[in-house]
Amino acid sequence: MSTTPPEQPTSPQQPSGYDRPGGGPSVNVNLAALMPTPGNAEMAVYVVATILVAIITLASDRVDAPSFVTAFTAITFAYLLSRGIAKASRVLER
Repeated sequence: MSTTPPEQPTSPQQPSGYDRPGGGPSVNVNLAALMPTPGNAEMAVYVVATILVAIITLASDRVDAPSFVTAFTAITFAYLLSRGIAKASRVLER
């Protein structure tokens, strides 16, 4: 005669929290501990513009080294100005 073990009582499942208003999984995120991402959109545009001007300088006879330096200076000035405006917008007035 074979005997089967009796079925074990199952424990009641914990509610997931979605069945009540405002419920949900409890996620504890420490936003202060997140590291900022390096770079920004202005930096990407700056690098792309500099590379583009360098390629044009190498490929064209009309753009020479002094023109490249002038364009590089103008692009650098515009980048620094945009970063200054972005940082100034975050300053709290007292």
